[in-house]
Amino acid sequence: MITKEMLIFDALQKAPGCQEVFLEFGMHCLGCAMAKSETIEQAAAAHGVDAEVLLKKLNDFAAKQG
Repeated sequence: MITKEMLIFDALQKAPGCQEVFLEFGMHCLGCAMAKSETIEQAAAAHGVDAEVLLKKLNDFAAKQG
C-alpha cells in the first residue's frame, strides 16, 4: 500500500510505472532530487493536488500491477 507519508522515490520503487499517475496530476519532477526526500503528501501540497485523490489513483495502479 502506498501512503501519503511515503517518499515519492519509494512509491516509484513499490509500483514501477506509477510515474504515469504523478504525470497525470502535473507532477513532472519525478527525476529531481526532491523525489528522494519529499513525501507524497508534501509533493501534492506543493502542486495543489488533493493527496487523497492522488493516493487512491496510485494504489489503484499498484493493485493492477499485482
